[in-house]
Amino acid sequence: MIPQSKATSQPVIVADSKEVQRVLWRLSRELQERHPQGDGVTLCGIVTRGVHIAERLQELLEEHGDASWQSASLDVGPYRDDLPRKASATLRQMTLPAATRQQVEDRTLVLVDDVLYHGRTARAALVALADLGRPRSVELLVLVDRGHRELPLRATYVGKNLPTSKDQVVRVRLRACDGEDSILVENQGGFPGK
Repeated sequence: MIPQSKATSQPVIVADSKEVQRVLWRLSRELQERHPQGDGVTLCGIVTRGVHIAERLQELLEEHGDASWQSASLDVGPYRDDLPRKASATLRQMTLPAATRQQVEDRTLVLVDDVLYHGRTARAALVALADLGRPRSVELLVLVDRGHRELPLRATYVGKNLPTSKDQVVRVRLRACDGEDSILVENQGGFPGK
């Protein structure tokens, strides 16, 4: 269990910028080991932080000398079952660079997200993908797995396993959207599950 800070509002830093970079580097190596050529594989970042993680992984894979990886984004908001439904759910498709929706067919899609908690976001991503086509296979990569699953889902790739209590919140900060890389745990209630 992550130790709770004495002041309930003070977050505990469980990974700083260097540690987040090390975790991303290790995840990129795991991807490369499982898919040595990268052909037919798309890193599919779940909006918002998953997109930034997918882009960073693609950069690292290219640094390793493999430029055949693609990255894409997937908005699962309209498919979530734990948030209020929006009347105008227009972002119901994945954006593949220089590709069409038909290229979802017979591809390996690696769903990328920041935190795996209840499993609701991953479930929503699978439902969204079903609307687009039938991939060859789907894998799940998360920066943090904090446990407390409510659905029978498991990540294929995990950056950090953080045993947390249900009253704690895991916050991933990324330089692309937050100005810095870090993983924080804080005591707080009422946070919607992932």
